[in-house]
Amino acid sequence: MPDITLIIGNKNYSSWSLRPWLYLKHFNIPFDEVRIPLYAEGFKDKVLQHSPSGKVPALKHGNINVWESLAIMEYLAETHPSLKSWPDHPSAKAFARSVSAEMHSGFFALREYLPMNCRKLITNFTPPENALVDIKRVKQIWTECRETYGKQGPWLFGDFTIADCMYAPVVMRFHTYSVELSPLLSDYMQTVKNHTAMMEWIAASKAETEVISSVEFD
Repeated sequence: MPDITLIIGNKNYSSWSLRPWLYLKHFNIPFDEVRIPLYAEGFKDKVLQHSPSGKVPALKHGNINVWESLAIMEYLAETHPSLKSWPDHPSAKAFARSVSAEMHSGFFALREYLPMNCRKLITNFTPPENALVDIKRVKQIWTECRETYGKQGPWLFGDFTIADCMYAPVVMRFHTYSVELSPLLSDYMQTVKNHTAMMEWIAASKAETEVISSVEFD
């Protein structure tokens, strides 16, 4: 049995859960998965059994608990040093860490007005101005990553890194709300969506029956 357990929310809605789940799947790290549907009866109490924050995701590794997506991936990178979790070059690594932390700590309008919903496809959505500012910034980040650091492969920094995990939920948001992108960024989005782990996640999200009505809008 794997000695790592990842506690996640719904695959359809839980953008933070997707990030470490994708990391584990991409690097073929064995783990058990515990899914606790968001906002369901007893959700907080169930999550508190695994995470002191009362939020998902959380990772349990032996007697070690790690909660919060970026911290989980950094922990996994440290405990699996042979994996290439960040770019090798110092400038690329610094940039990757910066844009990952920026995603972690910002983009509040994007989160609020374009919630992740893998089951939906909306073609007539007009984001409010503050969400458009966030969308513009994501496009700027992706473009600089691909043009400056990503020419040797299809991911943001050429090879798959933690940065791709951090932005994978944004890929799903841009897909759901039909955000217009340049060919360069459309190709990147397709790379993410075509990842076998992402296809597995999306298929599982579509099989879920839970509905959170507050984010089910057209």
